Amino acid sequence: MALEQQPHLKTAAVPEVDFSKAREMAPYLTEPKAMYVGAPGKHGYLRMGFELDARGKSILRDLDRRVPLIVQQELYFDEEMPEMPCVYILSSGGPNVDGDRYQQDIYLKKGSFAWVSTGASTKLAEMNYNYSGLIQNITLEEGAYLEFMPEPVIPCRKTRFISDTNIVCHETATLFYSEIFMGGRKYYKDGELFEYDILSVCSHAARPDGKRLFREKFVIDPHIEHPRSLGVMGQFDVFANVIVITPKESADKIYERTQAFINDKAGKASLAAGITHLPNDAGLLFKVLGMEPDPVRKAVREFCSCVREAVKGKKVPEDFPWR
Repeated sequence: MALEQQPHLKTAAVPEVDFSKAREMAPYLTEPKAMYVGAPGKHGYLRMGFELDARGKSILRDLDRRVPLIVQQELYFDEEMPEMPCVYILSSGGPNVDGDRYQQDIYLKKGSFAWVSTGASTKLAEMNYNYSGLIQNITLEEGAYLEFMPEPVIPCRKTRFISDTNIVCHETATLFYSEIFMGGRKYYKDGELFEYDILSVCSHAARPDGKRLFREKFVIDPHIEHPRSLGVMGQFDVFANVIVITPKESADKIYERTQAFINDKAGKASLAAGITHLPNDAGLLFKVLGMEPDPVRKAVREFCSCVREAVKGKKVPEDFPWR
């Protein structure tokens, strides 16, 4: 790897991750008895900065990582966009447990582009005292393009999890941001669907000048309203939430090419999807419900291909067989 592509490792203090003011997490503030909240190894931090080098190639220029989060050298394996860096976020600490706090900052400078995913699903272990929290800050400058497609989140019995994703996106940039949530370990013993305590997920976006675009938050607490309720998850076990922030002309093309559908087999729907516009001409919101993760992942990937064609004029290649 050329010298100019080497990431600059910095040693800035790890930002504090604090969700103590979130009302829904108030019942889960007990200090864990094993390791305290945010203890070394339980406070992961990741910063990735992408930019164009002197040759116009998009590279991972800035990198700072703290255990248990790990990021290896960027790869260039996308056959449709071989010039795009592909990065996997890994973890050396196993599943998220009581008192874990994570922060991920991703920054794309003018004209740069990247694809980011995780090496495996994110497992949320059983929690008896506290909760696991994740803060994400994603910033895209003028003309930047990011596909953020992590593997599914799998909550175990008595899981408590909260996330907050803050997006700052230039009006000429495009962000494809997806999240996939399993109902639990479906085939574990007698099944463990929707037996977690709480999932709180918030995403909000603004322009660089501070203009607010939208805010979406959903809190799933099976003890208050079970996800099997009509209008929530119903019969489905897997939920994907996709946010696309892109210029209006691109959003209109994507919307026209995307059809809402319900895949009904033998009188029982196995997959369903819908799409709508975000407010303030910010982009689109795409949602998928399914019975198994693979068809949901495939639907998200196909939608990402539609987005990439509208913005970059190129498709997303077939996923690796081992993924």
